[in-house]
Amino acid sequence: MKDNLKLTITSLLSILFMTFHLSNDVVRGFEPGGFKNVSGVLMMVVWLYGTLVLAGRRSGYIIMLLGSILGFVVPLAHMRGAGLVGGRIANSSGMFFWVWTLIALHVTAIFSLILSMRGLWSKSTSRKAESRIL
Repeated sequence: MKDNLKLTITSLLSILFMTFHLSNDVVRGFEPGGFKNVSGVLMMVVWLYGTLVLAGRRSGYIIMLLGSILGFVVPLAHMRGAGLVGGRIANSSGMFFWVWTLIALHVTAIFSLILSMRGLWSKSTSRKAESRIL
């Protein structure tokens, strides 16, 4: 399987897990519902656009890299005390899905981060090779 396809799949999974996570945060009361969530939705739309429309381009790799960094940071924020570690989440019922989503988001975001960095690196090395030929 090509790296571009792997990156597309893992970015789509990260976006899916991010939407699960955001909606679960709203349901649990960590995030207020309403208009404040528009910025998060817009970030995911840009991430989705970079994943599906700009795949294989430098701008797509950059957008997926930034989205992967966002997906990498969200679980870390919760692990540092924004709910997960403080006992408020760990002792409540029905939190398996929320914690599993955080872990799955972290795994797919790290993998997307690696693949998007590899894609950017290969773009820069191919450009250097083209400039030597010319």
